[in-house]
Amino acid sequence: MAATLRLFALLDVLQGRGWVPGPELARRLEVDARMLRRDLVRLQEIGIPVESERGRNGGYRLRPGYRLPPLMLSDDEAVAVTLALMSARELGFVTAAPAIETASAKIRRVLPTPLRTRVQALEETLALSGPGGAGDGPQSGVLLELAEGIRRQRRVVIRYASPGREPREREVDPYGLAVIEGRWYLAALDHGHGEVRVFRVDRILSIKQGLEAAPVPPGFDAVSFVSRSLARVPWRWEIELVAAASLGQVRRDIPATVAELEERPDGVLVRVRADDLSGAARMLAAVSWAFVIVKPAELRAALRKHAEALLQMSNR
Repeated sequence: MAATLRLFALLDVLQGRGWVPGPELARRLEVDARMLRRDLVRLQEIGIPVESERGRNGGYRLRPGYRLPPLMLSDDEAVAVTLALMSARELGFVTAAPAIETASAKIRRVLPTPLRTRVQALEETLALSGPGGAGDGPQSGVLLELAEGIRRQRRVVIRYASPGREPREREVDPYGLAVIEGRWYLAALDHGHGEVRVFRVDRILSIKQGLEAAPVPPGFDAVSFVSRSLARVPWRWEIELVAAASLGQVRRDIPATVAELEERPDGVLVRVRADDLSGAARMLAAVSWAFVIVKPAELRAALRKHAEALLQMSNR
């Protein structure tokens, strides 16, 4: 168990019990006696009154009457801790899973009530997909307000900065938050356009909670909706090809944010949009299945050019 989590666990045991024998504490924390003593010293150094007593009935306890104050984290700090724990869970750290859940519960327990409610809303409404990247991060306050709006199913007013335009207010019903390849997105019903749209969260400058109800459609999946929307972004080239593979095989090689897939009797129809055919050729050169190009014809030339470059490199 990591040192910080171990200290939380130690405090949790001491707060809930009177005298606790040293061997029992060591067993609970899965540490040896030396490490336990070091952890107890650390607590004393930061001002937590841990008392000890030797002898048959001895052990350790917190000074009678002492209670830890609420954990004083700023909004930014609370969001950072919450996202770190959620990311660890999504990355599949199986051996750390129990520690992640207990750490989340303990941190929520000592947060001030208003911040605890908002952090819990963020945990309940945020979906992560894929590894993090170098995308611009959103404001913590905006994230917490969006999560609260989704949890309460209430309309919000956002001040949104679209590229090349002056920031303006948009009235939206927030349905879900998603992080895809390091970029933050909000899926929401835009009342100005009368349809569900995708908003970049880092472009939301401010947010106000509304009073109108904004129920989330049953079964709405923010990650799936955002992925489909990103795959439909108009680019210079519209590529179609038929893959001689199953839907699962194609999806393993091409992410949902890049392509739309459709099962057909002769295989899987793959629709990709791209600004640069050379980039599409590099992507297709890495897939593990055969395919037939439907359009555009120019893609064949881009694939041949990429293949020739690979052949030249292999002969060096």
